[in-house]
Amino acid sequence: MRNLIMSLLVAASATAFAMPAMAQDAPSGLRVGVIGGLDIIRPGSTEDSDVPGDDQSTEGFLYGIDAGYDLALGRMVVGIEGEWSDSTGKTKSNLDDPDVFGYGEVAPGRDLYIGARVGFAAGPGTLIYAKGGYTNAHLNVLTSNGEIDRKEKFRLDGWRIGAGVEHAIGQRSYAKIEYRYSNYTDADFEFRDGATSNTFEVDTDRHQIVAGVGFRF
Repeated sequence: MRNLIMSLLVAASATAFAMPAMAQDAPSGLRVGVIGGLDIIRPGSTEDSDVPGDDQSTEGFLYGIDAGYDLALGRMVVGIEGEWSDSTGKTKSNLDDPDVFGYGEVAPGRDLYIGARVGFAAGPGTLIYAKGGYTNAHLNVLTSNGEIDRKEKFRLDGWRIGAGVEHAIGQRSYAKIEYRYSNYTDADFEFRDGATSNTFEVDTDRHQIVAGVGFRF
């Protein structure tokens, strides 16, 4: 999947250089929007035993809000952005194999992201961009009856990269679609009483395909 990201970025760059120069500036200013899409969390490569059935993913619908500020430099744009999202996915461990997924019975909780993006105006109203930054996510522990217990959770720290296309659908509104890959490398556990464990290393992957709409001020 990481190779797919690189291929998307290379293809996007090649498209930009192949297109004739046009007097089209990149969008700029403050923007806010809503997002939704596919969310998949699974063990990373160092945790995958490659034994069929020994690991599993949690899949769900991602939903959230984002905001950012873009600075146009001719056809180029650089910007900062932040995002809050949540997911409907959940997973349960296999009693015959309690190491499945590595976290037991959990459901993704809120995910916070802050990062930067850089892009170029590939045509009138169309922006192609790459992004990257820091992500902090929760995995809420599930109780035996399947209900989410938000008083205990894993807290994951990691990084995110991605690429996408944004297109104007009005004078100030836009729609976008993007792919993002996140890798969480550090975690701790927050207990019911608020105490936390020591930080420990993890390798957890997150793949997301997201669509969104937004408004520029």
